[in-house]
Amino acid sequence: MTTRFDIPKGPGAYALLIRLPRQLTLPVERLGRPVLDPGHYVYCGSARGPGGLAARVGRHLRRDKILRWHVDHLTVAGRIIDVFCRLDGSECDLVQCYGRLSDVTVPVPGFGSSDCRQCKSHLLLVPSKFDLSV
Repeated sequence: MTTRFDIPKGPGAYALLIRLPRQLTLPVERLGRPVLDPGHYVYCGSARGPGGLAARVGRHLRRDKILRWHVDHLTVAGRIIDVFCRLDGSECDLVQCYGRLSDVTVPVPGFGSSDCRQCKSHLLLVPSKFDLSV
């Protein structure tokens, strides 16, 4: 797969800026089947396994995939318009950085952060002109 994003192969953290063009009901019972309104969302995750960031982000960029994680529903219904990667970084650090910016909110508590004790969510609702570089 070719991509317009420069994604490193090492382990680290990443942020996906996703444009959701229409309302989406997430089929996640544990989260109460939340509804996401159209808009721009940032999902922060990590990639520590084989292939590192390139493999994980590459998977997120594919449209044809088994829906395994919460964010898969969003990446299939929406479009990833930007990617930020930090080698050896922490997704929680990215969430904390972005969360301090104005007009950034948590749309679904617990989204993508079921194993995290630090963050309310790894999904943020952001303004339409949002810069991922931190």
